[in-house]
Order: sequence, then structure tokens, then C-alpha cells
Amino acid sequence: MADVLALVDDLFFQAKMMETAKQVGVALRVVSSGDALVQAAAAQAPALVLVDLNARQGALAGLTQLCASGQTQVVAFLSHVQTDLAAQARAAGCQQVLPRSKFTADLAEILRRAKS
Repeated sequence: MADVLALVDDLFFQAKMMETAKQVGVALRVVSSGDALVQAAAAQAPALVLVDLNARQGALAGLTQLCASGQTQVVAFLSHVQTDLAAQARAAGCQQVLPRSKFTADLAEILRRAKS
């Protein structure tokens, strides 16, 4: 199983992500803060990191640290109306910033990428 690390503090969305990961055959670990994300990424070296930019505790700061290290592929997602936050994530070095609706629709395929 591939390892995916996600920063998501929305419990309902966590459950959806865990179920999709299980169906795809990917091991998904969820953390709820930017600090925990950085620590877990350093310890785990995941194939893919997913960041909900609407997480309440340091999502952008955690994303910035991860992108600066360049160690792993990072996909961030947020509400489609948060264009300033999306621009900040891209400026931090995140190559893929998706609206939550697109991320949700493509979640299985995004998780499959971690397996290859």
C-alpha cells in the first residue's frame, strides 16, 4: 500500500477520504494541524501529501514548509472562491491547488497517483 498523508480537520470529509483511500488500496494517515503535518511528513516520507487549506491550524504554514523541502508531491484544495488563498499556496510552491469540488470529484484518481 502507498502512503498518503493528509491535513484535514473536517471529520465528515476525513471519513470520505478514508473510505476512498480504502477502496483504492492506499494507506491514508490524517493529521489536523500544520505542525503535525510537517512532523509526520518528515517521519513518514509519504508518496503524496493532501492539504485542506481551510484547516484551522496552520495549513498554509505547513504547506509552505513542505513545498520548501521539495521532498514530496503536494496537492492542496480549498473553496473555489478563495482566490487569494490559492495564490498564496502557489506562491509557497504548491504546484497543484484545486477547488474542493474538483478535488472531491477526482479524489480516487489523485490517490491512485500515490501508488505509481
